[in-house]
Amino acid sequence: MEEFTDYYFDVTGLMVFTEAYHLKRGYCCKNKCRHCPWKYGKVKNSNSQKKSN
Repeated sequence: MEEFTDYYFDVTGLMVFTEAYHLKRGYCCKNKCRHCPWKYGKVKNSNSQKKSN
C-alpha cells in the first residue's frame, strides 16, 4: 500500500482508504466507506419526486 495513492490520514488521524484502493481490492465491504466507488450507503436520487405543473 502506498500513502496518498491507497490511503491518507484525515485531520483526526484516522486512516481513510481512497477510491483507487477500493478498486484494487475489487469488492465492497459494506462499511459505508468515504470513497466507496460502489456508492454503498449513499442516498440515491428518486424519480418519484418529479415536479408537477
